[in-house]
Amino acid sequence: MSKILGALLLINSLAFATDPYVRNAAIDVQQYIFQIEVNDSTDVISGRADVIILFKKPVQEFELDLINKDNLGKGMEVAGVSLKGASLVFTHKSNRLRIVMPSMMKANDQATITIVYKGIPQDGLVIGKNKFGDRGFFGDNWPDRGHHWLPVVDHPSDKAAVDFIIIAPLHYAVIANGIKIEESPLDTKRKLTHWHEEVPIPVKVMVAGIARFAIQYVGKVNDIPVESWVFPQNKTEGFYDYAVAVKMLDYFNGHIGSYSYKKLANVQSKTRWGGMENASAIFYPEGSVNGKADDEGTIAHEIAHQWFGDSASENDWYHVWLSEGFATYFSNLYLEYAYGHDRLVKEEKIDREEVIAYFLEKPAPVVDTTITNISDVLSVNTYQKGGWAIHMLRHEMGEIDFWKGIRQYYATYKNKNVMTADFQRVMEQASGKDLSIFFNQWLFKAGHPKISGSWHFDGKSKTVNVEIEQIQPGVPFKFSLDFGIVGADGRQELTTAQINSKSQKFTFSTSLIPTNLILDPETWLLFEGSLKQK
Repeated sequence: MSKILGALLLINSLAFATDPYVRNAAIDVQQYIFQIEVNDSTDVISGRADVIILFKKPVQEFELDLINKDNLGKGMEVAGVSLKGASLVFTHKSNRLRIVMPSMMKANDQATITIVYKGIPQDGLVIGKNKFGDRGFFGDNWPDRGHHWLPVVDHPSDKAAVDFIIIAPLHYAVIANGIKIEESPLDTKRKLTHWHEEVPIPVKVMVAGIARFAIQYVGKVNDIPVESWVFPQNKTEGFYDYAVAVKMLDYFNGHIGSYSYKKLANVQSKTRWGGMENASAIFYPEGSVNGKADDEGTIAHEIAHQWFGDSASENDWYHVWLSEGFATYFSNLYLEYAYGHDRLVKEEKIDREEVIAYFLEKPAPVVDTTITNISDVLSVNTYQKGGWAIHMLRHEMGEIDFWKGIRQYYATYKNKNVMTADFQRVMEQASGKDLSIFFNQWLFKAGHPKISGSWHFDGKSKTVNVEIEQIQPGVPFKFSLDFGIVGADGRQELTTAQINSKSQKFTFSTSLIPTNLILDPETWLLFEGSLKQK
């Protein structure tokens, strides 16, 4: 076995490594029905969860994720678990709820397990005052914080439909995934609000928000209502800032494929993130509202997630670039659509500089199977470098085949789970190209090309002679490199060479008298370096 072949086999083996979450292939949650009661006198929540489970293999016991109560009294305490009203044996320790069925479940059996519990969330449900001093409750599940307040399979590989039935004081409005199917007073102090999402989604994007809201119905795209939910004290600014979502939904719906959900709500909240792509109910930090509409890129990023991450969801945390890299690049594509190609180039150059700087700090691949703390999968690699991989793929495939592949990828994995190898396969089918080297070197290998060399112009032969060297360590990258030959009169000629080794020489004919040779003049390559004129 050669060193190169051995390296490729190692990279391919990493593609099938799985993240640290212990999965149970015997169960598949079909639907969660959460009934949560909150109040203003305490942070204790009272919960009931009906978990509808499809058993895929014979099994008598299984586990769900649910945080235990800690020494400070925060966490969840289970009062009972039942099946059709009959109590089940269970244990709740080490943040796992183990449930024993009355008999062995057979493959394709289905059962609804009811769990009654309560407690003060340590995390996952943010309870407290907003910047205006109003109390609120905001789900914030990403990446695996949902089990701080909900009994779930807290991993994106198990997607399910979800209902949130929220009982809260009358002065609160409630937003959640899906469509609102009921809002009813229970007594003089409380009301019930029921939201239902029929499309299977991962727990990371299941959400409910309970607060005082001003609500605006902004418009529709293909009968999908677009809504803004903001704090009443800044409703004028919030309605203005979030209104751009209509244009974004129309762009993504038209370019990628049909939107999966029955509404799109943009919500001012208390999320810890710069934006959280909860399916059909995106949460933004409370400071996102200022009336200047200067957070357009973030809004586009979170709306792009509705297709990538929410609908087509990574099956493994190591492949989260399929969510974050896609949202990063498709946000840039929206900006290109709205403001022209120069805006895309500007964003890609900014992202490229961040990738180069991050490599000096942490020389790791995009798909980094050494990570043990799942929160660490968020990095410049999974955002900006993942986005750059898609940008380069667009250039590699060409505009027509790229968009053909993107639409086919989404159509194939809409409301399903996906891995990087699945995306590669679809794009190979769309382009008719073997993209294995491309995917391996940009996603499963650390680093990027670092180019050095020189050029000179031969006036007699009217040729430009170029010497190129990849000076980064390790196996050289293989890629197309565009050269911009700049003439004394300002005109520019574009030519392309295939780079496939550490050192190469090229000769290009030109009609110009060159004063400069620019590498990658149209910004299609993730690299650093330049050439000197001899």
